[in-house]
Amino acid sequence: MGRRSRRQAKLDRPPQAETFDYPGPDESVLRLRGSLTAGSRRAYSEALSGSPLSIEDARQRAFELLFERLAVGWVVSGVPTDTQRELLARLRVAAPAEREWVRETLRRHCEEHFPDVQVG
Repeated sequence: MGRRSRRQAKLDRPPQAETFDYPGPDESVLRLRGSLTAGSRRAYSEALSGSPLSIEDARQRAFELLFERLAVGWVVSGVPTDTQRELLARLRVAAPAEREWVRETLRRHCEEHFPDVQVG
């Protein structure tokens, strides 16, 4: 690949969304994306409405979906996690208090950046 091709490849990349770091307990830091597409907002809304037979399952799936779409990185006890698969796995093994901190952080982030998205 020549210099011109590399330069063009850089120009063709979409701009990266701004990220925001939220410090948490035990020196953890959750990094969240500052943009959320219309499709992601729609998918979140649909997941949240879910099945009326299992409201808790719908809330949990919606929470994970929002986390997937917004989380860029998470440092826990000095161990960084930054791929989508690892982030979701880390969320699923988190202690209840840690999950609640993540939920509250997502809620604060959405209130500030996406007022139309209500975190359940």
